Amino acid sequence: MKHVTAALACLLAMPAFAAAPSALNVAGAQALVAAPAKGVRLLALWSLDCAYCEENLSALAAFQRTHADVELVFIATDPIGEGAALEARLKAAGLDAVPSRAYADATPERINFLIDPTWGGETPRTLAIKADGSRKGASGALDAGRIARLVD
Repeated sequence: MKHVTAALACLLAMPAFAAAPSALNVAGAQALVAAPAKGVRLLALWSLDCAYCEENLSALAAFQRTHADVELVFIATDPIGEGAALEARLKAAGLDAVPSRAYADATPERINFLIDPTWGGETPRTLAIKADGSRKGASGALDAGRIARLVD
């Protein structure tokens, strides 16, 4: 019994790491684009083959650390079957603490449209959704100033 208790204590003392991205289906997309109760929700769309995405995700994570009213969610447009590669990329970039989703629908274009009907599918893409229901989207790499304008 002492060994079981000691093993359990060791497991509880280990640092927690974010899990692999969870599956994003139509219902999940609809929930993500709903207005948050307060503040701003930033949806950061990215993909494994995007040259500027890691830089963009890093800038968004840095911004969120200094803005408590900002909820940040990473959404990979890659299929959930690529979960291990997505998790590895986020972990290598030190971004694995941010909640992450990946497409899990047979028609990814449908999820694209639900997230942002004006979006052409390019990455990186960031969508800011405010508590009042208003939205702003931006494509391309973001810096702190551009993020601030997006959430204002």
